[in-house]
Amino acid sequence: MEKAAVAALEDIKARDIVVLNTAHLSSMFERIIIAGADSTRQVKALARNVQDKLKSQGYQVLSVEGEQSGEWVLVDLGDIVVHVMQPAVRLHYNLEELWNHPEARKPRARKKAAGARAAAG
Repeated sequence: MEKAAVAALEDIKARDIVVLNTAHLSSMFERIIIAGADSTRQVKALARNVQDKLKSQGYQVLSVEGEQSGEWVLVDLGDIVVHVMQPAVRLHYNLEELWNHPEARKPRARKKAAGARAAAG
């Protein structure tokens, strides 16, 4: 589904496509795809193309928000949420910074310092 959504965005020349893995941050969705567009017309066309391409491949579009204004359209695909935004809106909300947090690493087990010193001595 991710590849199909990105391909649909690339078809209509979306700018600066970013895919973020959010599975470790939210149980609501696994990925966020953010794409830029230069005009309201392009924002709407990109969002419509994502919907059409994914529906034609058997995926379900759960909802679409923001089509009226065309500054920011959100396409909810369930496990993936696609945001198509004009540059000023994208800069203002900065979703990349909000959602781009690497998964926390598990701490490695360390030998106790005293035990390590005793073994070395």
